[in-house]
Amino acid sequence: MRTPNAPALPKQMTLLSWALLLTLGTLWGGAFFTAKIAVMEIPALPLVFLRVFFAAIALWLYAAIAGIALRLTIKDIPIFLLLGLINNVVPFTLLFWSQQYIPSGLAAVLNAFTPIFTMLLAQLATSDERLTAAKLVAALFGIAGVAILMGQDAFSKSNGMLLPQILCLTAALSYAFAFMLAKRMQQYSTYTLATGQLSASTLILSPSLFVGWAPGQSMFLFELANISLTVWIAVAVLAIVCTAACFLIYFKLVRDAGSTNTSLVTLIIPLSAIVLGYVFLGEQLQQNHWIGGAFIFFALLLISGKLPRKLFWKRA
Repeated sequence: MRTPNAPALPKQMTLLSWALLLTLGTLWGGAFFTAKIAVMEIPALPLVFLRVFFAAIALWLYAAIAGIALRLTIKDIPIFLLLGLINNVVPFTLLFWSQQYIPSGLAAVLNAFTPIFTMLLAQLATSDERLTAAKLVAALFGIAGVAILMGQDAFSKSNGMLLPQILCLTAALSYAFAFMLAKRMQQYSTYTLATGQLSASTLILSPSLFVGWAPGQSMFLFELANISLTVWIAVAVLAIVCTAACFLIYFKLVRDAGSTNTSLVTLIIPLSAIVLGYVFLGEQLQQNHWIGGAFIFFALLLISGKLPRKLFWKRA
């Protein structure tokens, strides 16, 4: 029996939680495919608006058809605006902007610091997700795995650009704060959290409709008719599958498995993107992909609570 002064064991994840985490990582990894198609015709910021706007509309429509009561009132607006700001608007914008100047692989590595930031904040803000040696080692293995996975090219073309790298880390910190806020909003249902957040993000990003498509061109609002059917399909998949459905999974995981465990999705996303590229685009898996994947797998296994008893604590 554990004494009161002994370290708390990591929170266990159920089989369902693991299935949801892997599903979330796979779908968000797949978002790279649809976003890559969409950005050929739509600038980054308006694309983020369309993504959250159509996702919010889909959730509201389904709620009306299925008779789901959201019970959102005017007094709920401020907290959902904050959640939408730190979980969508700020990190999406910082990551999109930064990837104009540094390789996307480096952005993925820096974004993988989210679990560490989440653990540190959880240590200060929660009583049931304490920082442990196992969690810290797992996060470091995960970051190393993502770095190996992305390869040397992720670091060779950054040209010493410090600001974009700092902004990527800021995005990861913003995600960590969002995990803490979502954990404290347990009075709302999963569906209400997803719908409220995406609706708030839509409101915040709505001015992007009136930004020029490019310098000297008309407002983006008047360019919508020029978007091809293929890109609209990509936007629909990005919004409904990779955003609306994913945030339903996200908030359920935060509720059931905790913020720290859910933050591990940032380690899975790069791995799933590479695997999906291999399966659907015929891209080759290199040695660094296998090694990086093994590091990430070990990190997930470690944080699952299966290994820490043997590795980090002596039996009484």
